[in-house]
Amino acid sequence: MTTRQDLITLARHTRQSVSLFVKDIGNGMLVVSHNTLALVGLAVVAVLLVFSSQAGLREKVESATLGWLNARHEARAEADGSMLLPAEPDAIARATATDPRELSRQQSAVAHWLARRYSVAPEPISRLVQEAWAVGSRAKVEPTLILAIMAIESRFNPFAQSPVGAQGLMQVMTRVHDDKYEAFGGIHAAFDPVTNLRVGVQVLKECIHRAGSLEDGLRWYVGGANLPEDTGYTARVLAEHDLLKAVAGGRSVHPATVARPAREPASAPLAADSEQIALLR
Repeated sequence: MTTRQDLITLARHTRQSVSLFVKDIGNGMLVVSHNTLALVGLAVVAVLLVFSSQAGLREKVESATLGWLNARHEARAEADGSMLLPAEPDAIARATATDPRELSRQQSAVAHWLARRYSVAPEPISRLVQEAWAVGSRAKVEPTLILAIMAIESRFNPFAQSPVGAQGLMQVMTRVHDDKYEAFGGIHAAFDPVTNLRVGVQVLKECIHRAGSLEDGLRWYVGGANLPEDTGYTARVLAEHDLLKAVAGGRSVHPATVARPAREPASAPLAADSEQIALLR
């Protein structure tokens, strides 16, 4: 007959057996874990050695991984409709824009005034003002005159075109001055605002040099050198030039101020035909 003492002894032996079993299992798992980690470590080291010794292989794997990640990103974007067009992070390089805060105080005042006067964004105008100052300094042409010509010629529309083929911000006759665009990659550069400004200033400088004075140079620029009247073009440019000089000088000029020419424009239109204008500009 089993006594109470026998039951106690049996329970103690059972606990000892279970404890020993659990301990053995734990030790076994620890050994297995150590061995597994050692194998994983060796595998990682082997892969790193292979990659470090074979740069081409590493680049291929990196390229394949990047391509897979990009494909996954595009697939997710297309699935949720958030990617209507492919991403193009470098597109910003094509933008003609400058933060007005990067300009000098004088240039910033002119840029903001022009932006309000002609209802255009201040960032692209700031870039043009900045370029007008830089190019004007090199060409010995007042930057406010350059900006005044753009204002009268195109109202800062870089895609403007006249009936006789003058194009861009400064309305340069592209087919006449195609040689001047070769340094910029061809005649389509006429629609790049900065390029059109640079070529326009070059043409203006040549016209002033040929005519002998600013006023006559502007008449050459607009194609009215051999005509009795230029329909008031020169007067309008110089009036706008005066307003811009006042703004640059720190004076308060309302953007809606009407530029008053020194003389009234002629009522008769230019008599020159398109071929004559093309030859003169």
